[in-house]
Amino acid sequence: MIPGPDDDWAIAGGWLYTDLQELSDDPRRLDGAGRWIVVQTFEGRLVCARFATAAVPPPGDAPEWTPVTGRWTSSLDKAAYVGAVETVRDRIASGDVYQVNVCRILSAELEPVPDLYALAAALARGNPAPYAATVNLPSAGLRVASASPELFLRRDGDVVVSGPIKGTAPTRDGLTDKDGAENVMIVDLVRNDLGRVAVTGSVEVRDLLAVEEHPGLVHLVSRVRARLDEGKTWADLLAAAAPPGSVTGAPKSSALRIIGELEPVPRGAYCGAVGWVDADRQIGSLAVAIRTFEWSDGRLLLGTGAGITWGSDAYREWEETELKVSRLIGVVS
Repeated sequence: MIPGPDDDWAIAGGWLYTDLQELSDDPRRLDGAGRWIVVQTFEGRLVCARFATAAVPPPGDAPEWTPVTGRWTSSLDKAAYVGAVETVRDRIASGDVYQVNVCRILSAELEPVPDLYALAAALARGNPAPYAATVNLPSAGLRVASASPELFLRRDGDVVVSGPIKGTAPTRDGLTDKDGAENVMIVDLVRNDLGRVAVTGSVEVRDLLAVEEHPGLVHLVSRVRARLDEGKTWADLLAAAAPPGSVTGAPKSSALRIIGELEPVPRGAYCGAVGWVDADRQIGSLAVAIRTFEWSDGRLLLGTGAGITWGSDAYREWEETELKVSRLIGVVS
């Protein structure tokens, strides 16, 4: 049976989760028992939902997605975004920070409550992604559909892997030295984050600056692997690594302060984490919630951003934010 908009359900890791048993904001529950869906907003709100059933989604056609027909507006228009980029470059020149991810939130009116099962199917056809997840939790006031290409945290027992993305272009020929430098900065940040909870000497970088192709664009992706220190839990891991370094900047504390000054609205689920945890087997996978829709208060939200360094061209960074969402807006519209 295909779940509806008023049901509590989720799709993640290829499984359909149904029969909600528990909601919690305590990350320690993820090291207990059961199958959990996890969403953490960029600002830190955590929703853990334990489901009794995880099964292959039922065969058959999904409901038809009703296109968005309203006008999309942006929390930062082009002039404001360009100004924010220049402000970051000034802060870099002053020595306050090395890199800041500056984001804006697009929104369009969408009533009534959308059918996220239909949206998940539309995204799977039009923008398939390795870490796609859809979470429909009216009991928690949370509706999110993500086509994320980016691994935040994958855990298998005491081994954890992160796959930060930095560097985006329409084709691999469009990637620049700035993209590579940006990626290396964030890899170093992720190494430090994981090092806070890892066995000393176990943090290692694999696949540095690998090029991955995704619908309509390419990314530079690296892999950071570590072994968790004895007794470290999901709570420790999230405290050390969230929000993800690839969508904050470096140093993270300075970048977060500047983001709070420049971005006029909260990011919400966008740039947070979304995924699943099997506490019984001590495994799980959380994505960075980019390429992610959230429905709230009658509007469909979609975030986009770019990493700003001293070498950034403000107008090119604006174009990168346009590139990242153009295909997604086409899917839903």
